[in-house]
Amino acid sequence: MPATKTLKAKPSKHDLKLKKRVLKSVKRDTKLKKLDLKERWKNLYQPPVGKLVEVDVPPLAYLMVDGEGDPNTAPAFQEAIEALYSLAYTLRFSLKKSPRPVDYGVMPLEGLWWAQDPCVFHQADKSAWKWTAMILQPEFITRAHVEAAIEEVRRKKNPKALDRVRLETLEEGRSAQILYIGPFSEEAPTIERMHEYIHAAGKELYGKHHEIYLSDPRRTAPEKLRTILRQPMR
Repeated sequence: MPATKTLKAKPSKHDLKLKKRVLKSVKRDTKLKKLDLKERWKNLYQPPVGKLVEVDVPPLAYLMVDGEGDPNTAPAFQEAIEALYSLAYTLRFSLKKSPRPVDYGVMPLEGLWWAQDPCVFHQADKSAWKWTAMILQPEFITRAHVEAAIEEVRRKKNPKALDRVRLETLEEGRSAQILYIGPFSEEAPTIERMHEYIHAAGKELYGKHHEIYLSDPRRTAPEKLRTILRQPMR
């Protein structure tokens, strides 16, 4: 007995047009989109050299790790950096390979710095310092993305501080900032100048001292290090 054939209806012109439209839509959605976060937040990441400016910082999401102690000697600080960069690059590559791919550059390391006793923060002894190391993320990164990336990093490298990383939104608002060029050890006069500027404007320091590291200290001479210093105010 011959096999039964399945009859197929000939597609109409409308069906063909609809199929063509769907295929175009899929192709458009799967095209790699590129996002330049530094350009998007140009006023926050490209201030003029040596000039104090005021900026309105919107709520921004960061990968964060908390710790304390001298960043030059405390193993926890280096462990935090390793975990942050491992996770940030894993997130970037996973989004680049997603059904709706997007590519963006990993943002520079940033840090919030403070001490329980404000006087201690301005002293040479950094052992009592507290800090949050962090890296800015695009707004479409979710906790689900981060959790999936954490599991992938855990399988491949499992850095010590991985379980201390969290995704959190930081709200700083109106802030004063300046692009400082030079060694970290000589930042104090520039920080004092920024604080004096805020007080002269009739405002108070608010929140934590914020630094954005635009240079890699492993490859850059201390006198050429570029660091954005930021202080929220109200």
